Amino acid sequence: MVLNPEKLGGSHAHVSAHHHLCRSEINVIEAALASEDPICISCTQERPLFEEIAAEAGHQALSFVNIREMAGWTADTASTAPKMAALLAAAKLPVTPARLRAIESDGLCLVIGSGQAAFDTAERLNRTLSVTLLLTRNDDLVLPSELQFPVFAGRVSTAAGSLGAFELVVDGYAALLPSSRARPEFAMARDGARTSCSVIFDMSGDTALFTRSHGRDGYFRADPGNPVAVLEAVLEAADYSGSFEKPLYVTYDASICAHERSRKTGCTKCIDQCPAGAITGHDDIIVVDPGICGGCGNCAAQCPTGAVAYAYPPRTDQISRVQMLARTYLAAGGKAPVLLLHDAGHGSPLIGAMARFGRGLPARVIPLEMHATSGVGHDLMSAALAAGFRQIVVLGDPHKADEFGAVAEEAALTEALLCGFGHKTGRIVTLLESDPDQVESALYTLPELPEISRAAPVPLGGKREVARAALLVLADAGKPVSTIVPLAANAPYGTVHVDTAACTLCMACVSCCPADALRDTPDTPELRFVESACVQCGICEATCPETAITLSPRFNLAASVMQPVTLHKDEPACCTSCGKAFAAGGMLRAVERRLEGNWMFDSDERRSLIHMCESCRLEALSRDGADPFAIAHQRRTRTTDDYLEAGRRGLTVDDFLSKD
Repeated sequence: MVLNPEKLGGSHAHVSAHHHLCRSEINVIEAALASEDPICISCTQERPLFEEIAAEAGHQALSFVNIREMAGWTADTASTAPKMAALLAAAKLPVTPARLRAIESDGLCLVIGSGQAAFDTAERLNRTLSVTLLLTRNDDLVLPSELQFPVFAGRVSTAAGSLGAFELVVDGYAALLPSSRARPEFAMARDGARTSCSVIFDMSGDTALFTRSHGRDGYFRADPGNPVAVLEAVLEAADYSGSFEKPLYVTYDASICAHERSRKTGCTKCIDQCPAGAITGHDDIIVVDPGICGGCGNCAAQCPTGAVAYAYPPRTDQISRVQMLARTYLAAGGKAPVLLLHDAGHGSPLIGAMARFGRGLPARVIPLEMHATSGVGHDLMSAALAAGFRQIVVLGDPHKADEFGAVAEEAALTEALLCGFGHKTGRIVTLLESDPDQVESALYTLPELPEISRAAPVPLGGKREVARAALLVLADAGKPVSTIVPLAANAPYGTVHVDTAACTLCMACVSCCPADALRDTPDTPELRFVESACVQCGICEATCPETAITLSPRFNLAASVMQPVTLHKDEPACCTSCGKAFAAGGMLRAVERRLEGNWMFDSDERRSLIHMCESCRLEALSRDGADPFAIAHQRRTRTTDDYLEAGRRGLTVDDFLSKD
């Protein structure tokens, strides 16, 4: 590799270059660790060695970045110094630690399988876990003279939970008879047996007990026909006893959730996109099960309000890192940067293989490792393009293609907005590939698109505020044909149209709007709307009793979207008795139409009540001799004394009570 320490450090850091830091120059790192200054080592191969030395020295501020596979080892003839400088600068940024959830596993393990293979696996796991074996078949099983764990027969019908808290229902549940001789025998089989455990080892070969089974903590599934896969799963499952910590990948703010209001369902994107089934809707709120959540980020990418937000890392940290990469790369003289988003489990090994056996990454492709690339939303995409990146490549695992539906929708939304802003499209590339040669070929053949902007806005506020700030930068840098950019039906931006002839200004839409986009006024019957707040959830449309509201997805570039505008207004209806305004005129007229022909309002006196406020209406009813509160009087309880007294007077109890 060609290294230029002066160019790598810039004006913010001191960079020293070494050739044998982990061998003959080990004294250099030992001397550096004697101070309390933060140290970043730009090689990860000997990371365990350096961490051990740092621990002995009591040094806490040690970080790493890989500039060898990610930048240095490449066949590209362009200078890699700008990319190295960008990677080093981004590595210095502080990282907000994720909150952790404590998990306890008592080691109770349920092994599900058939025959001798399942029995042998249960014996191996029983060395470190407390095993129970559930046999789906027992054709070739030979029982030992000494049984170390309980054995049952049956099939799991339902399963729920995660590591430390699995709940299962078993049909055909029967215990092994101790008197079994040549073959296992079971007695008193029953359905609906319930059991719980901390770990499940499934080698039944049947359909997985859970959706996205590869991401369910504590659930291990192996093909019984593949002994190597079974052994690997045994080695991993054997350690799942004790205390564990798991990151809380997402946060949830119920106050801005558009899932449901007034028993009307609106947005269900997070539920629909969660491959693990970790998100459910209960009444007006969303419930995220942190034990099931695997951190794919689909929910956060699709959430229109930001109620479900990714926290591993937080949005502001991720966007700040992207902006630092672009800013440092361009300041160091880099040209036409491309952002490559990849994960550690799939993307990093591919990049390593390309660097060691192929051409490596192109000099202008800057990699950024994420926990999961399936959670990339249009807010991050637009922020990266506004910061100076020409293109964004999202690298995913084809074995998890079902998780990339959210990325595809977010990419389509971003491309539609860019097209509306007058920019060349093809900026977002989703690459689902496991072959490093194919990935390498795709990266080297990327077209060099024109730059859009370098005016990276500060990522302040929620998801919509961050996204709108970046989108406005992209719009200012383009040539929009119109201030209105039409979008697809599932877009989180848009307006509402009100049929003023049908609307009665009942304000049901205002009370149900979760985003405060629809508003009323305290003094006059007036429906107002703030377009920038509307998330197109459709709750207002579903709630409107007059079906007077329709949605229109679009992105409005006009400054007026931030201010409330009047959609419909009417003259107030005043009480004919006291003159107080008490309702909208349109609402009163609608009530009159609906009560027309009703026998309770067949006289002028009765119809006049409709035009009175609440107080005057009660007074009018009282003057007519009717008690408006009569229905509130409870019927008197009849006692034995009432019946005796009525008998003495020669009356029925009803007559007696009516005269009493």
